[in-house]
Amino acid sequence: MKRFLLLGSVSAILLALSVSAHAQQISGNYMETRNAEVYVGYCVANGEVNTVGDQAILAWQVGKGTWDGVSLDGLGVVGVVKAGATLGDIYSNPYPATSVMIVDERASIQQRKALISFAQAMSGELLQNVVRVDSAPIRMEISHHAGGHSSDAVLHAGSLAGIETRAINPKDHLCGNEETYYQPLASTTHSMAAVAELDQFNGTGLDLSWTRHGKKSAFVGTFAR
Repeated sequence: MKRFLLLGSVSAILLALSVSAHAQQISGNYMETRNAEVYVGYCVANGEVNTVGDQAILAWQVGKGTWDGVSLDGLGVVGVVKAGATLGDIYSNPYPATSVMIVDERASIQQRKALISFAQAMSGELLQNVVRVDSAPIRMEISHHAGGHSSDAVLHAGSLAGIETRAINPKDHLCGNEETYYQPLASTTHSMAAVAELDQFNGTGLDLSWTRHGKKSAFVGTFAR
C-alpha cells in the first residue's frame, strides 16, 4: 500500500512539474503606454476619466519560447489600441476596442500568426478586433538596474510606433499622493510604472495618430507564460 502511495505521489509531482514547464514556455520583455497617467494621484486620475485613456500601445519582445508550437525566439509584436472608454476604469466599458497589430518583419507567415495569437492571449479582449496588420523592424532595449527594476527602455517598430521611457523621480511628484493607479493592460511577471518621454503612433487603421512626451503613462516589465 505504501509503495502505491509513493508511486502516486511521485506521479503527481512529475505531472505538476510538466504542467509548470508547459505553462511557462515563453518569456521576455514588455512595454506599454497609454494617453492617461498610470502613476498619479486620485484627483488627477478622476479628472482624466472619460476624457483620455482610450489609446494605448502594448509591445512584447520574446526572449525565448514557443506559441502554438511555433518558435518565437527574439521576435517582437506590437498592438496599438483605440478603445471606447478609459482603459482600466472599473466604471466604464472600453469594449469593443479597435486595434492595429505590428509584427516583426523577420517573422515567417506562421510566426506572424503565432505572434498575433500570443499578444491576444496576453491582453484579453483588448486586441481581439484587429483591423490592420503591418510588419516592421521591431527593436526593444531595456536597461536592467540593480534589484531587477527596469524603467529606462526604448521601443521602435519601424516608423510606425515608438516608446521611450525613464524612471520616475522625485521631480515627477505633483501632489505627493501619487501611486500606481492603474495596472498593466497585459499579463506580466513584473512591471514598473515609468515616464513616457516618447509615446508615438504614426500608422494607419485607427483614423488617428499621436505624439506625446513626458507623461507618467508607461509600464516596463517582463512576462512569462
